[in-house]
Amino acid sequence: MIRRVIFVFFIAALSVACSTNALTNKSQFTLMPESEIQAMATQEYQQFLSTNKVVASSSNRDAEMVKRVGQRITKAVEGYYAEKGISDKLAGYKWEYNLVDDKAVNAWCMPGGKIVVYTGLLPVTQNEAALAAVMGHEVAHALLQHGNQRMSQGLVQQLGGVALSVAIANKPAETQNLFMTAYGLGSNVGVMLPFSRKNELEADGWGLKFTAMAGYNPEEAINLWKRMETASNGQSPPEFLSTHPSEGKRIEQLQKLMPEALKLYKPVK
Repeated sequence: MIRRVIFVFFIAALSVACSTNALTNKSQFTLMPESEIQAMATQEYQQFLSTNKVVASSSNRDAEMVKRVGQRITKAVEGYYAEKGISDKLAGYKWEYNLVDDKAVNAWCMPGGKIVVYTGLLPVTQNEAALAAVMGHEVAHALLQHGNQRMSQGLVQQLGGVALSVAIANKPAETQNLFMTAYGLGSNVGVMLPFSRKNELEADGWGLKFTAMAGYNPEEAINLWKRMETASNGQSPPEFLSTHPSEGKRIEQLQKLMPEALKLYKPVK
């Protein structure tokens, strides 16, 4: 009887924790309100910037490009949300775009539109449209609340599903660790990136759309992943051992999505 009560309570808690994502209209497991996650993201973002070398956009063309791409993707996202009548879902978003001097081939977007691109990514992207494909993908992760889902799972597994405020008060180090891992800032970045293959492919699809809406040729995403495949020099683990799809699987998926993305593509003159 006790087990049955606990099971019923657990199922009820899960149902309360489920929310509907504005982009997909699908139910997802998120324990934390976006407002709380965004507040934490703002704090962690400022902490990250203060302890890393940020490249000034006022004196560096690459940093200026990162900001320009970010602004165009932001405009595309906000336009899409307005068209769908869901602009309120972007409440709390205060977009920021920064280039950080780091050799890692990486980029990420925290909740609330806090974006970082690493200088190590630029030799692989090679052009503005390919960079837009990466940034559009990372923005899609944030809008799809993939990090919130991952952190929610971590709170259940490691901290017993307590509220974020309780977790921060009682176990600040563990909570920060969960956040950093969920959003790609943990020590395992570069070994095993944080999102599942399903999440990655979902972000690819929406990222491709936002890239096209921003006026960048979405076909550059395919060229980008071909370069990623070459740059890996066969070092990537087999797909079934990785949290990311293989480059080949990713390219195959992007090719299927390309006709729809190209319909949205209007080059900026």
